[in-house]
Amino acid sequence: MKSLLFTLLCFWAFTFQGQNNAVGTNEKLVFTASYNMSGLLTDLAQVTMETSEVNTSKSTLLHLKCKARTYSKWDNFFKINDLYETYVHPTSLKPYLYKRDINEGGYYKFMQYNYNHNTNTVKSLKRKRRGDGTFWDENKNITISTNTRDLVATLYHIRNLDIHKATIGSADTFTVLMDNEEFKVTLTLLAKETISTNIGKKECYKLAIAINKNNLLEGTNNNLLWLTADENKIPVYAKFKVPVGNGELRIQSATGLKN
Repeated sequence: MKSLLFTLLCFWAFTFQGQNNAVGTNEKLVFTASYNMSGLLTDLAQVTMETSEVNTSKSTLLHLKCKARTYSKWDNFFKINDLYETYVHPTSLKPYLYKRDINEGGYYKFMQYNYNHNTNTVKSLKRKRRGDGTFWDENKNITISTNTRDLVATLYHIRNLDIHKATIGSADTFTVLMDNEEFKVTLTLLAKETISTNIGKKECYKLAIAINKNNLLEGTNNNLLWLTADENKIPVYAKFKVPVGNGELRIQSATGLKN
């Protein structure tokens, strides 16, 4: 179950558009994450995705924040407290700063990316905790492809895709920066279907996601995501299979939507 939110975010990465027409500045999506424990699908954690506007001395940015926390009754078994966040341009959603702070069952890691889009480079900081409780840092300068983005920035860019123009079976492959490495992610449109959710019946795009990193997702069409087939394109349901098990993500509430 290590890095639960990291696995979930891998579902939602697709490609990039030039304009933000779907994501508002005060949006909040709340999900329940379930995991198969001894053959029983069990509600394990709450996942929250939030947006907010941030004013700096030079510009206004959109803060994209994703966090996952176990329900308190599971903390003694395997406590999860993860935070992923990116600061992006509010129109293009181009990222400038990314942070990943995960604490799962005593495992801790912090990652930070500072983007330089003029040179296609990222200044990376990785911080981990030793067995004695002290920390060590690793700093790197990474060259990235022109359209490479982190998971959070990619996640929100999916919402601006013209999926309604795609045909069933069409696919796209793109590049995401994870743990200082670039990986290829492929998303395929499988169908358009209506499903029941906690926020009502929703017509959705059913998408399959595959990553060319062997230890993340398993199987063909085992990792699925349903996005609402409207102008907001919010994720409402997901199913995932990883080497240590499988699980689901179900939306509980959605507020502050742009459309």
